[in-house]
Amino acid sequence: MEETEKIEWRKSEKNIYLPKAKPAIVVIPPMKYFTIAGKGNPNTSEDYALGIEALYSLSFTIKMSKKSGNPPKGFVEYAVYPLESVWNIAEDSDGKCDLSNKDAFEYNMMMRQPDFVSDEYADFVIEMVKRKKPNPLLDIVKFETIDEGECIQMLHVGSYDDETRTFDIMDEFAKANSLTKLDRTHREIYLSDPRRVAPEKLKTALRYRTKHI
Repeated sequence: MEETEKIEWRKSEKNIYLPKAKPAIVVIPPMKYFTIAGKGNPNTSEDYALGIEALYSLSFTIKMSKKSGNPPKGFVEYAVYPLESVWNIAEDSDGKCDLSNKDAFEYNMMMRQPDFVSDEYADFVIEMVKRKKPNPLLDIVKFETIDEGECIQMLHVGSYDDETRTFDIMDEFAKANSLTKLDRTHREIYLSDPRRVAPEKLKTALRYRTKHI
């Protein structure tokens, strides 16, 4: 029997996860995620760090489920998806994201899961991880389908604190295409490990939902 090809998001979904360093319009289909909502400075918040730990524990438990002998129905080998966060950040008087008050940041951190992961299997995995790797934020984790629809996205290279310059370019592109932000939130997809990559070389996919003016 022929083995199903491994799902590699870096190869098959470049348009979603690997944007170029210039803005582009993209339509994002509904996708499944484990999510954890919170508030506070991601650099100092214990909950933010615990949330990352919880999401990776859940994601790798599913990734390794075939070896443990209890994979979800339809399991196909795949590469674990990157960490993402949707941020709700207050705007300054000019309507730009105010990155100075990080304690007021609201976020919904998440990691995408393959389509073959059902609601029932996600619940099963959450309970399993609670037993094997206790984490208080597993009590608030959700498994949900998110439909972003039409968005503008662009690759940001540099520090997270310097994202405003990239958003300025995206906003100009939106204006030129008769688009505006649907709401105050934006999404960040982390393509680099900040523990191993210098701030000026970090790569982050930035995206926000749009509507026609």
